[in-house]
Amino acid sequence: MDFIPATPAHYAGIAALIPDAQALYLVHPAGHFPWDAEQLDRLARERSHLTVGLIDGRVQAFANLYQLVPERSAFLGNVVVAQGRRGQGLGEALVRHMLGVCDGLGVQPHLSVFASNSRALLLYRKLGFMPYEVEARLDLQGQRQALLHLRRPGWQQAPA
Repeated sequence: MDFIPATPAHYAGIAALIPDAQALYLVHPAGHFPWDAEQLDRLARERSHLTVGLIDGRVQAFANLYQLVPERSAFLGNVVVAQGRRGQGLGEALVRHMLGVCDGLGVQPHLSVFASNSRALLLYRKLGFMPYEVEARLDLQGQRQALLHLRRPGWQQAPA
């Protein structure tokens, strides 16, 4: 998979990664289904390092950074892999790529994931992330869900 900066030309492919409202909620709770170019354009103005993973020129994965505090921290956001490509190591490759971006920026990576998303939780644990906070959120049916905030312990800011 090739990782490149996302552009408006990728928006239709990014939106196609989200098959339904529940999937969008897990990836971007503030979004509304269907995810579209307008929402992705707004996301591009609010976040940084929007990245797509391409296979044969087609968008198969997407992620970005938000709440970027230079030389401190950033959250990996909107991490998603095409349904037909899950379980093939693409999510791990995408997250490792984004961790490299964080390393290059000198920021500690954080991320948030719903407790019900076992597959993602297991991947993030494999990559060294540990929970440090739990936040209550309401899902699409108005039920309380646990949103876990994770980070990689032992991260050290590079000396100036």
